[in-house]
Order: sequence, then C-alpha cells, then structure tokens
Amino acid sequence: MKIQFKALILVVAILGNIALLFKANATFKGNMSVRIDGLKNQKGQVCLNIFSTSKGFPNNNNQAVKARCVKAAKNSITVNFPDLNAGSYAVAVIHDVNGDNTLNRNALSIPTEGFGFSNNPKILTGPPKFAESAVFIAGSNTDIQVQLQYFLGG
Repeated sequence: MKIQFKALILVVAILGNIALLFKANATFKGNMSVRIDGLKNQKGQVCLNIFSTSKGFPNNNNQAVKARCVKAAKNSITVNFPDLNAGSYAVAVIHDVNGDNTLNRNALSIPTEGFGFSNNPKILTGPPKFAESAVFIAGSNTDIQVQLQYFLGG
C-alpha cells in the first residue's frame, strides 16, 4: 500500500511539473528582427506582414498577426516585432513603391514591385506555401533576413 501511495505522489508531481511547463511556454514572448536586403531604390515604403498560420498567407493583410510599413531606405532595412508568442510565423514583404499597400502586378500577374518572404524560398510560378516560409520563434530574439526580388519595375 505504501508503494502505491508513493507512486501516486510521484505521478501527481510529474503531472504538476508538466502543467507548469505548458503554462510557462504559453506565456512566452519573443522578438523577431527582420532585415530586408536588396532594395532597388528609396522610393515608397517597405511593408511587412507576419502570419501565424497559412490562412491568408501571403496576400491577405487582414489575416496578418502583425503588420508594419516603413520608409524605403538605401540597401537594407531592419524592422523589429516584439511580443510574439512562441510558434511558427511566416513573413511576407513588399517594396511598395507607389504607397498603395498592395503588391502591384501587370496584366500577366507578374509583380511590378519588389517582394520577398522569410526563408527566401525560390519563386517560380507563384507565392510560396506557409510551410516554406515558416520560421520558429522560441528564444527571446530571432533574427531573420529577407532578400527582395524584382521581376519587373521597382
């Protein structure tokens, strides 16, 4: 009987520790720093949208968990996003030359402004899937780099 009681106490202690770990992870907040390289010019703004799921990625700004536009600068820009919960995120970036908050395209749907994604996936016929661009936030600071691509204009 004493062995069963000790085993029960041990199981309760282990479950309690597991519950505390899950609670600690649920309240974790990390920062993501996104460096954007390859700007063709200093016209307009650079807009970033961060998605926590594939829903809306990469085009639906309303589905983004965080979004920010900053003035375009020479060469590279770094934008910080504080207070992100632990988990996977994908970043979509556009060099919005005309300031309309949209990745403009020509009649053939080819982008006429610069664009990029976290993990810098190869773009051939369309935008990447969320999983191809997802980065995991688990530490206090996560630094990523996005290389802009230009097919036309810019």
